[in-house]
Amino acid sequence: MNKIRNFCIIAHIDHGKSTLADRLLQATGTVNDRDFQDQVLDNMDLERERGITIKSHAIQMTYNYKGEEYTLNLIDTPGHVDFSYEVSRSIAACEGALLLVDSTQGVQAQTISNLYLAIENDLEIIPIMNKMDMPAAMPEEVKDQIIDLLGCDESDIIEASGKTGLGVDAILEAVINRIPAPKGDPEAPLQALIFDSIFNSYRGIIAYFRIFNGTINTNDFVKFLSTDKEYHADEIGILQMKQEPRKELRAGDVGYIISGIKTSKEVRVGDTITHVKNPCSEAVAGFQEVKPMLFAGVYPVDTDDYEELRNSLEKLQLNDASLTFAPESSAALGFGFRCGFLGLLHMEIVQERLDREFNMDVIATVPNVSYNVVTTKKEVLEVHNPSGMPAPNSIDHVEEPYIFAQIISKADYIGPIMKLCLDKRGTLLNQVYIASNRIEMTFDLPLGEIVFDFYDKLKSISKGYASFDYHISGYKEAKLVKLDILLNGDSVDALSSLTHVDNAYPFGRKICEKLKELIPRQQFDIAVQAAIGTKIIARETIKALRKDVTAKCYGGDISRKRKLLEKQKQGKKKMRQIGNVEVPQSAFLAVLKLD
Repeated sequence: MNKIRNFCIIAHIDHGKSTLADRLLQATGTVNDRDFQDQVLDNMDLERERGITIKSHAIQMTYNYKGEEYTLNLIDTPGHVDFSYEVSRSIAACEGALLLVDSTQGVQAQTISNLYLAIENDLEIIPIMNKMDMPAAMPEEVKDQIIDLLGCDESDIIEASGKTGLGVDAILEAVINRIPAPKGDPEAPLQALIFDSIFNSYRGIIAYFRIFNGTINTNDFVKFLSTDKEYHADEIGILQMKQEPRKELRAGDVGYIISGIKTSKEVRVGDTITHVKNPCSEAVAGFQEVKPMLFAGVYPVDTDDYEELRNSLEKLQLNDASLTFAPESSAALGFGFRCGFLGLLHMEIVQERLDREFNMDVIATVPNVSYNVVTTKKEVLEVHNPSGMPAPNSIDHVEEPYIFAQIISKADYIGPIMKLCLDKRGTLLNQVYIASNRIEMTFDLPLGEIVFDFYDKLKSISKGYASFDYHISGYKEAKLVKLDILLNGDSVDALSSLTHVDNAYPFGRKICEKLKELIPRQQFDIAVQAAIGTKIIARETIKALRKDVTAKCYGGDISRKRKLLEKQKQGKKKMRQIGNVEVPQSAFLAVLKLD
């Protein structure tokens, strides 16, 4: 066991985690030149296209140091705040972390929050300054920031470059010398933590685990503690570029198990695997249950695909444990699921994966956060969906979630950032200069205000320099109203939303204008209205397409034309009473991207 090292790479978005992982894999000979491609661990098309890591990826490397062979288990993690649950799970399976800081940008918000996650789990931190080959690198400034953050010595910081391979050997030596070997007893009862799983259509569910105590052999009879289900370990092995079967895995090892499990409910991330004959006394402390920040309805375009959508979501949940879903129905869209996401990017990625991996065509409704509604009888209801709001006369008050937001930026952009946050009903709590030209601002903000376009706006006003991180701070009373969108007098529940009183009028007007552009014209007039209760606050009319019924009357008396037009008018009126308006998917999506 003292020849094993388990570590992960943590950093802010785009600080070069996956590129550095590529160099480590090449330096240890884990990947040969023929199989190599940039971002070799990012095996999803989506990750390559967007240049971001969505899933954490585990891989085992071997490295010769001073004549002895060491086994290094590396987990490359995502950097985006929407995938922080992946990072927390990776950290739970490791003893050390490489903290990457981009030497051209310095310490950013996600660097700090990921670092706190690692410190909470007592991980050994190795600070690394990446991108040292860049002309814009600021080694002295960034070193000072890292020393302030970690309280380490200057000699502890490794200078590296994921692009050129500078410092890779120093990193591998530091991993061996500074990260402790895993503790655990190979002779004790088996205790292994599941930190990820994937669905394979031929072999069933493959679970990835880290063994804390004990030993597991092929064909052992094992059970999963939280479900109490028992299985034979048909195949166990280690995770290299491909899965490599092994006869035995011992305490400290990271590997996979295939036991022919077909139903996704039986495998839960954070569960403990143990032997049936000699079980461990208690489960490994798994991970905290993830709390979704954002809720949206996901409905199949074709209502017959409801069951297929359920299966697809279950399989996706195996691979993405932060996704939660529960059945719901909508008058406009039929049967579907209320899904919980960690943010707007997470929601976009889930939709994209449903389409690519499972061929599911889905419609997503306007996302919203969860609110606490206190009724006049002093009961507290949790509402994820505007249609779940009780009648207005039975509501005492509504509480909305607030967040504690940390924004780190160049001092030049203080003005626009402050204006953005104050416009979003935020309150400035604190501002601290980290360096002469870098400032950290702390705001109290309503979560509902930041889920749509806050992040994009923050990036554009700060020319990409500002970084943002947040965590939920609690609930506060708010004046919220339910905004309904009516088409020809019928409410479209998929477009209704809960919004603050001050925003309701401009938001309602914008939605009506947007829908007027996007809903195709029909043979009859369509009234698009925004309403609060029975009060209409905005209206647009989509004009009818008219057939030229007077084309055959050339010359002659005007009364002949009038007769034909009156007849057409009566027909239009009749049509409007029974007319059905089709709302295209682009209209649902455009409402999310309202400026």
